[in-house]
Amino acid sequence: MSDIFESDIDNEAENLSSLEDSDSEVSESENLVIDGPLYHLKLGYSCETLYAKVPEKMNLKSGDYVITPTRYGKDMALVLGQAKKPMGIKQSDIVMIDRKATDADIKRLEELKQKEKDAFPVFKEKVANHKLDMKLIEAHFLFDEPKALFFFSSENRVDFRDLVKDLVSIFKMRIELRQIGVRDESRITGGLGVCGRPFCCHSISDKLRPVSIKMAKDQNLSLNSMKISGQCGRLLCCLSYEFDWYNEARRNLPTEGLRIRYDGTDFKITEVNPLTSMVKMIGDDGRLLEVNAKRFYKDNNYWKIN
Repeated sequence: MSDIFESDIDNEAENLSSLEDSDSEVSESENLVIDGPLYHLKLGYSCETLYAKVPEKMNLKSGDYVITPTRYGKDMALVLGQAKKPMGIKQSDIVMIDRKATDADIKRLEELKQKEKDAFPVFKEKVANHKLDMKLIEAHFLFDEPKALFFFSSENRVDFRDLVKDLVSIFKMRIELRQIGVRDESRITGGLGVCGRPFCCHSISDKLRPVSIKMAKDQNLSLNSMKISGQCGRLLCCLSYEFDWYNEARRNLPTEGLRIRYDGTDFKITEVNPLTSMVKMIGDDGRLLEVNAKRFYKDNNYWKIN
């Protein structure tokens, strides 16, 4: 199983820790040295993205197709645009684009897509013959070399050696099977999230930091697993890329539970809303106030209100 893809999770509904990602997920980009334009590319079959440099005198724009190295071999990728602030990569992850795709290349891509559709029933038939517990997610034929990739999901480890032999005898090329996790399955297949928009991992970026329960807590979200997890059964991707904003906003706000003196009465802060910049507090005299956060300030490390 590829070390890029994450492992499947435990599906106990109320075990919140099982919804979190492992620390082996993608981290922030650090110490990148970029000498020249850097482009953001996307692989159509898996919705994985990568960053690439271009040879001299090659001009690219969004929507172009290029032939580039990938971790599976040379393939065709879609240019999303020039990358100003690359996310989640190391220097060694940056590749060099070979060339722009020609009209003949685009035509060949369409032919390969048809072959991929035809490969689906063949794969499923062979899986049934070998009585394997495998769900085929995607089939892909590499553009620039005789190699077929089959992405599948399964609740258990699968011994697919005999299956590979059968597939090699049929397709007459190298066969590579990849067992993937639930978040990767959602990234490939796509769909609509609870917000009504396409999955973040499918439409925005596949390079997100690990998502944790702490991110949900810091955003004042309900810790009901049904409300903070996506269709894949993992924590919502959006918790990750919104976390920085909440974290920064809270630095300039008092914390819940803090007691403060105001209008001759001791008050306890019960709710802090970074989005509306409003703070709710209840006084010892029973008064419930909602105050704009701009009225709070620090004096010798103590919060006060004017």
